[in-house]
Amino acid sequence: MANLVNLESVSKSFGVRPLLDGVSLGVNEGDRIGVVGLNGGGKTTLLEVLAGIEPPDDGRVSRTRDLRMAVVTQRTELPEGSTVRHAVIDPLGHDAEHEWASDARVRSILDGLGITALGLDSVVSTMSGGERRRVALAAALIQDLDLVVLDEPTNHLDVEGVRWLAEHLTARRCALVVVTHDRWFLDTVCNRTWEVVQGKVEQYEGGYADWIFARAERARLANTLEEKRQNLARKELAWLRRGAPARTSKPRYRIEAAEALISDVPPPRDTVELMAFAKRRLGRTVLELEDVSLSIPDRVLVRDLTWRIGPGDRMGLVGVNGSGKTTLLRLLAGELEAETGKRIQGQTVKLAHLSQELQDLDGSMRVLEAIEEIARRVVLGKYEMSASQLGERFGFSSQKQWTPVGDLSGGERRRLQLCRLLMAEPNVLLLDEPTNDLDIDTLQQLEDLLDSWPGTLVVISHDRYLVERVCDEVVALFGDGKLTSLPGGIEEYLLRRDSLRDREVGPVVVDKAPSNAADQRAARKELARLERRLEQLHKKEASLHSALAEAATDPDKLLSLGAELKTVLAELSDVEAQWMEAAEVVEG
Repeated sequence: MANLVNLESVSKSFGVRPLLDGVSLGVNEGDRIGVVGLNGGGKTTLLEVLAGIEPPDDGRVSRTRDLRMAVVTQRTELPEGSTVRHAVIDPLGHDAEHEWASDARVRSILDGLGITALGLDSVVSTMSGGERRRVALAAALIQDLDLVVLDEPTNHLDVEGVRWLAEHLTARRCALVVVTHDRWFLDTVCNRTWEVVQGKVEQYEGGYADWIFARAERARLANTLEEKRQNLARKELAWLRRGAPARTSKPRYRIEAAEALISDVPPPRDTVELMAFAKRRLGRTVLELEDVSLSIPDRVLVRDLTWRIGPGDRMGLVGVNGSGKTTLLRLLAGELEAETGKRIQGQTVKLAHLSQELQDLDGSMRVLEAIEEIARRVVLGKYEMSASQLGERFGFSSQKQWTPVGDLSGGERRRLQLCRLLMAEPNVLLLDEPTNDLDIDTLQQLEDLLDSWPGTLVVISHDRYLVERVCDEVVALFGDGKLTSLPGGIEEYLLRRDSLRDREVGPVVVDKAPSNAADQRAARKELARLERRLEQLHKKEASLHSALAEAATDPDKLLSLGAELKTVLAELSDVEAQWMEAAEVVEG
């Protein structure tokens, strides 16, 4: 495969701190590389050096001639005063409006990232930071590229958006380098993993689960990883291996050796024991909403909702962006009044609410002082630790703990906010997107704490791994005024969302002159559905062609694969015909 970008002995420092030290690596055609590592460890710096945004201090970066590359980092800015149309559609060329109307790929990207709903004439400067990031992402993905470089692209997407982005990037032929802490996304999209650690880049084959196995195996053989981190890796391995069937799809490493690391690890969470302990701490009544109705500006959020959350309940709350999850959590926290009905809180409840707004703290206060202001020692389930030890769990090293709060980044202030909440020893936790700005190692620390935390928990998160690991139940807002329980978890949520979209669109009546805007909208939705199916079928076709090449000497397998390919090609032809008909409706 052709090499696209190459780094030779690259070093990069900020001040006296080396973030990259003699790094040599390359990106080839077909690579989908996930970049992981501690916050502040050099992941973004590696991306910016690779993309040419930052020059190296030493070493050489070379790129293939005429490389078509798009970069979306946390520093990416859109043109001042631009609209969505100007930022995303106009760069397609002089016939951009026609491209937007007729190009299925363009429409799929705009719909998949929720850009169509924002409106093409919306001014970017008036949007939230998350909306601007989605517009920048759309402007990048809409191009024909050899390489796309992304820094935390899932941070402002809901579960559905993360799935769409994963499917889109997997179906594209361009190479990818992405920094992300979303472990499901890493596992689904990436075929290689780079870990940035102490100025070096360790390279692994496979996605998240493969990386976890490889890292644990490497640590076992080298015997160099400190005991605390190894125990966390063992627990993570135990969770991964207990999942449906091993989450790693490519067992390239000696799984038998990895199994030896986890053979004596107890279940990540003893639900019965924790439930009993929670009942002793909380009694029967924790939080209840009775016949509650609440509206937000454009619709009814919930109508006559009765929701009883008991001692030891661990719930994940999901829904599309804007569905009202944060508002419902604020209602649970007692920060909002319901229009009808009542909220009941148990007498023994000690509630902590992690919101998405950063807490105002004295900027001159040191990190450790901010934690000790709440308490000097804390008991969280089976753990008893000092304020300093809990700070280390959330990525504040002993040296970092003497940093003034005013010098912390937004992500660090959020970690401090979570640390302070836990120091208060609450027995009910309401967490709104707790994984934002946490690196994978800190995520593992948080999950390890929550695994053994004997209280009631309600979590809003787009991180599927976090929800699967720490929650026993998933509930969803589908926009019908109800709260729906999902025994099948997030996978059931996504299936129901697909079903709702299909029912909403219904069969498309092909008419070259649609009678009104409603017909146009319905046709566009049907096009989006057909395009998702086309992407899946093309992916399946490519997989079967590869399998046929590998089975060249096995006549029976060739026959079976050939029959399967014939079926896929027949469906592909049928779906393409449906797409053409629906496209005519839109273009008419």
